[in-house]
Amino acid sequence: MQTTLRPGAGRNVVVVGTQWGDEGKGKIVDWMTDHAEGVVRFQGGHNAGHTLVINGRKTALQLVPSGVMREGVACYIGNGVVVDPAHLLSEIARIEALGIDVRSRLFLSESCPLILPFHVAVDKAREARREGTAGGKIGTTGKGIGPAYEDKVARRALRVQDLKHPERLKAKLAELLELHNAELVHVLGAEPLPLQPMLDEVLAAAEQLRPLMADVGYRLFNAHLAGQNLLFEGAQGTLLDIDHGTYPFVTSSNCVAGNAAAGAGIGPGLLHYVLGITKAYTTRVGGGPFPTELDIDAPGTVGHHLSTVGQERGTVTGRARRCGWLDAAALKRSMIINGVSGLCITKLDVLDGLPEIRICTGYRLGARELDVLPLDADEIAACEPVYETLPGWSETTAGLTNWEQLPANARRYLERMQALIGAPIDMVSTGPDRVHTVLLRHPFRA
Repeated sequence: MQTTLRPGAGRNVVVVGTQWGDEGKGKIVDWMTDHAEGVVRFQGGHNAGHTLVINGRKTALQLVPSGVMREGVACYIGNGVVVDPAHLLSEIARIEALGIDVRSRLFLSESCPLILPFHVAVDKAREARREGTAGGKIGTTGKGIGPAYEDKVARRALRVQDLKHPERLKAKLAELLELHNAELVHVLGAEPLPLQPMLDEVLAAAEQLRPLMADVGYRLFNAHLAGQNLLFEGAQGTLLDIDHGTYPFVTSSNCVAGNAAAGAGIGPGLLHYVLGITKAYTTRVGGGPFPTELDIDAPGTVGHHLSTVGQERGTVTGRARRCGWLDAAALKRSMIINGVSGLCITKLDVLDGLPEIRICTGYRLGARELDVLPLDADEIAACEPVYETLPGWSETTAGLTNWEQLPANARRYLERMQALIGAPIDMVSTGPDRVHTVLLRHPFRA
């Protein structure tokens, strides 16, 4: 008998960062899971860090979807994610130590490529070699993400499904190790890695990961048919996308909303709303052009204020984030790429107390005037930002949950931001805890 596949009553939301990452996606995903039955990671690896603060307790997640902090919410790691088995197991153990059930509701795609020790070694050795060259360091996290994606695209990757077949795993691992050892020794001048300890470690991890393996795309499709709401959680940010970001200072995966379908194994017709997360100012970790960047080291300056009040340090690396004014021209590029349905503005409270606030509305590039971020990284580096200045506010916005409670100048700033970017503001985050949120339009009800 032929089965008719019809969309169910479930509504699916994609959450993406619209800047260079670190926009506060984890908190927003956690906040929205009160209306979702499942949360899906669809790209990246443990180079992404989502920090959640719930009832004053801070929890940092990297591979496990942020929905794990809500009881009963299913968590899916889609095929677009690269997975370090040792890290995933350590993260699960750390969450379980908090008294949270993980394994019964975590589903790991069998198609995920594996990150192995030689990927990490190659990543670190390459970055060390770049230092002092004309191009400079890219600023990778050294987690092996890029080399793992290279193996995926070259069609030689070890995948989660290989963990089910020890002999196949051993043969493929030996072949791949030989290839990467050749680069480590003969190109990068590093030491080779031995096979047996690596094989033993992977086989031990396989025993624990086997019960989590799943056909994630099929599960998501059936969950949708059953009327469940699903939340797709992006990592990094649009301007770090491998195709659309400030190349080569980008990550190794597609961070944009359209990849939620390919990276999870469902059709794009099941993506109903795209929520773009935008910090009330701009930050960036690692190298690459940053038109509105400010000095964060000089006390008493705006850059130092943003860095210290915003506690701007990378969740994964601990590196200080570069800080600058909001760049509306860069955000326009993100709106175009992602088809954003609505915005969530985070860290508004960090701007409290500033006498004036600037927004970059475009750039001058030689004789040209631009109102959107260029595609060429060298051109971006040469751009001179054009600013519009708005009055700041002395009142606090921290912890406010109602639009009318916000200071008048804070509302004017948000309204001007909305007009420049070209997308409606549906949510405003006024603090790190999940309850510190102003809701104007709920993505699952919009």
